[in-house]
Amino acid sequence: MNREGDMRGDRDFADESRDAVRHGPSAVPLKALYTASDLEGVSHLGSRPGEAPFVRGPHASMYTQKPWTIRQYAGYADAADSNLAFRTALAEGAQGLSVAFDLPTHRGYDSDDPAAAADVGMAGVAIDSVEDMKRLFRQIPLDRVSVSMTMNGAVLPVLAAFIVAAQESGVRPEALTGTIQNDILKEYMVRNTWIFAPEPSLRIVADVVEYLAERAPRFNAMSVSGYHFQEAGADAVLELALTLSNARTYVDALVTRGMSVERIGERLSFFFGVGTDFFVEIAKLRAARVVWAGIMSELGARGARAQALRMHCQTSGWSLTAQHPQNNIVRTTIEAMAAVFGGTQSLHTNAYDEALALPSADASRLARDTQLIMQHEMGLCDVIDPWAGSYMMESITDDIAGRVRDLMTQIATQGGVVEAIRSGWVQQRIHEAATRTQARIDSGQRVVVGVNRFRSPEADPPSNCLEIDGRQVRARQVRQLAELKTRRDDVLVARALAALADGARDGTGNLLALTIECVRARATIGECTRALEGVWPRYKMPSRFSSGLYGEARMVDAAWRDACNRVSALVTRLGRLPRVLIAKVGQDGHDRGAKTVAAALTDAGFYVSLGALFRSPGEVVDDAIAAKADVVGISSLSGAHLDLVGEVVRTLRVRRPMAAVVVGGIIPDEHARFLKRNGLFAVLGPGAAMESIVSSFVETVELALASTSASAVAR
Repeated sequence: MNREGDMRGDRDFADESRDAVRHGPSAVPLKALYTASDLEGVSHLGSRPGEAPFVRGPHASMYTQKPWTIRQYAGYADAADSNLAFRTALAEGAQGLSVAFDLPTHRGYDSDDPAAAADVGMAGVAIDSVEDMKRLFRQIPLDRVSVSMTMNGAVLPVLAAFIVAAQESGVRPEALTGTIQNDILKEYMVRNTWIFAPEPSLRIVADVVEYLAERAPRFNAMSVSGYHFQEAGADAVLELALTLSNARTYVDALVTRGMSVERIGERLSFFFGVGTDFFVEIAKLRAARVVWAGIMSELGARGARAQALRMHCQTSGWSLTAQHPQNNIVRTTIEAMAAVFGGTQSLHTNAYDEALALPSADASRLARDTQLIMQHEMGLCDVIDPWAGSYMMESITDDIAGRVRDLMTQIATQGGVVEAIRSGWVQQRIHEAATRTQARIDSGQRVVVGVNRFRSPEADPPSNCLEIDGRQVRARQVRQLAELKTRRDDVLVARALAALADGARDGTGNLLALTIECVRARATIGECTRALEGVWPRYKMPSRFSSGLYGEARMVDAAWRDACNRVSALVTRLGRLPRVLIAKVGQDGHDRGAKTVAAALTDAGFYVSLGALFRSPGEVVDDAIAAKADVVGISSLSGAHLDLVGEVVRTLRVRRPMAAVVVGGIIPDEHARFLKRNGLFAVLGPGAAMESIVSSFVETVELALASTSASAVAR
């Protein structure tokens, strides 16, 4: 071929390369080549850091004068154990604290409540009273250390306990710095630690904002969260659209209460997850500021502080793998870089062993050191927004912003956020996104190194994973609660709780102020919650999943077809569809996995019932009997599996002996062996492909049938 032909071939290849589009894990397609033409029509070009629309950051100097805050998210067992972890973190470089509460605390239960017994101290620190809060922050100067608290449903008594504990240690509310999450709307969409219905919950949110604005002006009254949407399966566009729609709903509610938009904007902060799609995650954070500045400007905010979006970020927990956990160090580091390049104001980096258990001390230290290395060795703080002007970055930032605005308009057409929650529209969108993602991973289209590609013999898991003795923690908490109740003035407590209930019923008085008086009198978290429950009963939501999506995405995949054929053979043998109940037990509301497995099993040919959240072991057995289940599949992510799953197995053996129990989640090998010795059929660990799960359910039904037949013959 002559040279002219060679050159023409090069041009053709370049054109193809330029126009190629990669459809990665995000809803935002990326071109293989970006040029100056991709910047046409991008309106935010030329803006400066600290100036609207804040695409380059909310502060003019960004990290050149003050790096982002290294914030350690921790909490486990009881307050004394967590206090030691906090003080260690501060001594080793953490610059702020972020508290993880256990599930009973999130749901407004005291540690002596039978409904919460197994979950006490397992997935965070147990807080029953102001005395626990004082133990949690012992020897920590709350007038100098910023504290973030991930708390929503039980925000009133938990925040009240923090304020009273600070006061009794000599720190006035005016001196407190930090953030309370106080973002209840996302709980109905994904995380599920709500207590009351949306309408009274919005009143609680507003009362908290108003109280802190007056009494603790340096403490942020709300952190609107997108992190949990990403963890539940939302892509970058859906994460931003839901987060900003929720924030807009809160602003509207507060304006109705008489607060100025300017003042509200100054009180808000945001919380985003940062996943593995590196370029898109950077652009997502930049786009979030652009869209929010526009929203606040439309609402009448004029000051830079009211329009600027300030954020905390956390690296993705969902991206961590139990297989070859050391690979998570690389994932977390690159995700942390994306957060920094996106302009976060504070950052938590996950420990590499969190897919196996609570993070060990060594893994937590490495996670903190990762940020210290980024700040002090890598030069990442030397330049403000180094991606500014990039053909690719500015183009996809603008693309994401446009897609987010369009999706926010769709949410508005649903009747707004609350109506979209009630109809299930939001939950459906997230569930569908999670199901598609799982199908892409299981088919190998989305590579996860060490899980679905580049597998090698399993590396030894860390030997020093942290394990909590929940029964010991609960016994200690119960004893301390009993001691508290013998020392307090019960008449004073009853009077304060009655005033709180009256305030909720009559709509008068600030609920946080009333709760502070309850807590000061030594009312417990559970007692404050029950006082409000007398006015607003606990809210219930139906559990839903969608069939068809997973099977459609895998229909040409041989491994999936083989698994479906096994189900077909079982159907022929049974003369009916094999029946499965997918259940959540205890206070664990994380249901992404449960819904995805339910959808895939349905597509494979099982008849699947999805149980309600927050069921007791006895209620799960009731559900299994009502569903005539051959297999009960329990999704367990809270660490409470020994007590909860063990009780389901024991009770089911008596009441429906032909049904088998399978558990999926983070189950240490020693625990798995113990549960199997006591009647559990199988443990499905994180990262298992869906065809493997389907085959395990088939084998479980076959083994259960064989066991039942053998028992019948023996009798």
